[in-house]
Amino acid sequence: MSRIVAGVAGGTVLKSVPGDATRPTTDRVKEALFSKLESWDVLIQARVLDLYAGSGALGLEAASRGARSVVLVEKAPKAIAVCQQNAGLVNSALRATTVSVQRGSVDSVLDSYFDEHAGTPKRTFDVFFLDPPYPLGEAELNATLERVLRIAEHEATIVVERSSRSPEPNWPAGLELITSKKYGETQLWFAEPVQTN
Repeated sequence: MSRIVAGVAGGTVLKSVPGDATRPTTDRVKEALFSKLESWDVLIQARVLDLYAGSGALGLEAASRGARSVVLVEKAPKAIAVCQQNAGLVNSALRATTVSVQRGSVDSVLDSYFDEHAGTPKRTFDVFFLDPPYPLGEAELNATLERVLRIAEHEATIVVERSSRSPEPNWPAGLELITSKKYGETQLWFAEPVQTN
């Protein structure tokens, strides 16, 4: 059973995606992840993009803890339905429409937020959660991180959650690792944009 750990919607029980195609973040990892983000003071009024959202647990936790807006990105029909239900639960607790659900593949949604013709973002975000399926290859993850970088604010925080057996992501130029932490089978990587000359 997944739940909101803290904040305005704390204690709200979230619906889970049926089957074993998604891998929910454990409460222990979630608590560690969010205590770090709160210690950096990056959540309050943040615009959050939760990629490969699954049940939406990470983005919904951010909304409960003070994010201004949260977009859950998912393409699997069962997961989309769960995201919509969970977004409704959390928006109701917050008494605001803070969380929305975007249907589509991660890369197509990231591309939709960037104006190729002008070379500028249409929309930017402060916090990104990437919890990709374990089979996702390193080259694919790198290409996605390049897309993330194009719509990231200058002081954005990018969190990648992977199996502890996965290698460190191949960070694209302009994105730098801040820190990483292992929790049993899970590894969290925290990165931020850097100015490249």
